Amino acid sequence: MKIVVDGFGGDYAPEETLFGCVEALNQRNDLEIIITGDEETFRKLLTDAGQAIPERLEFVNTTEVVENEDEPISAIRHKKDSSLVVGLKLVSEGNGNGFVSAGNTGAVLTGATLIIKRIQGIKRAALCPTLPTKKGKAVIIDVGANAECKPEFYPQFAMMGSVYAKEILGIESPKAGLINIGVEHHKGTSTVVEAHNLLKAAQGVDFIGNVEARDILVGDAHVLVSDGWTGNIALKTLEGTASTLFYFLKQAFYKNTITKLAAAILKPGLSKIKKMMDAKEVGGAPLLGLNAPVIKAHGNSDRVAFKNAILFAAKLADKDVCGKIRSHLS
Repeated sequence: MKIVVDGFGGDYAPEETLFGCVEALNQRNDLEIIITGDEETFRKLLTDAGQAIPERLEFVNTTEVVENEDEPISAIRHKKDSSLVVGLKLVSEGNGNGFVSAGNTGAVLTGATLIIKRIQGIKRAALCPTLPTKKGKAVIIDVGANAECKPEFYPQFAMMGSVYAKEILGIESPKAGLINIGVEHHKGTSTVVEAHNLLKAAQGVDFIGNVEARDILVGDAHVLVSDGWTGNIALKTLEGTASTLFYFLKQAFYKNTITKLAAAILKPGLSKIKKMMDAKEVGGAPLLGLNAPVIKAHGNSDRVAFKNAILFAAKLADKDVCGKIRSHLS
């Protein structure tokens, strides 16, 4: 199993990226990693940390970096020797089973689509992160790759999300729901109403109807289907709500001696909840619909998040999620 990592993508690259690779190699013995970027920098970081270069870690030297402020299409076209573009090309040429980057989101999505390319027949690739729910886990697709969608995109999103939910989350018969402003079939924009009709008629998708925002985390739907605009707002609202809730809890628990004692008693349970909602535990979101696994890690990923993103990409390759999407489409 070989995963290619964009070594200079992310807020804390290249140090956290590199040592995330090292931790991933320590955790999985059959894993090989190619990291792209300035080789001299990688070697110095390892030397300064008193570490030898791991046997299963390969450097591919590059001279350019795609910055966060770069326009995506221009960056892919003109920064041919960037750690991002070179990494994507390695995967497209069969030199890696998957790709991980925490870099410029637009550039990662654009580059992956242009270089690794979509599975034949897939109209749009889509980002598909995992959410905790009252009944387990669910996925939401799309959350930003496609701000505007045609009705015919939605059934494919539902199919890809269902394959992912079955293979990665272990949900034998995933149920799909359409995020909307009401449960009635006629609610929403004309695009969403038409998408509802197409989802209802779609083969291979167990569609249960519309899901209101307040019911996203209930867990009745394992695959929450949306355009990228709506999905991104929903996801970031949930992330912000969780962060704010933990802030208020912390304020309440540190109010006086009694509340501090209560906090000490509840700490193990609260830590478990916090870990369950921590994006670092997964490492990033897969971009489904491409010919190889691509994981978009969070821009502020540390080495733990990178380690988990790399292992996640390897798991997607192990399960042949791309191949199964291709089979379902046919």
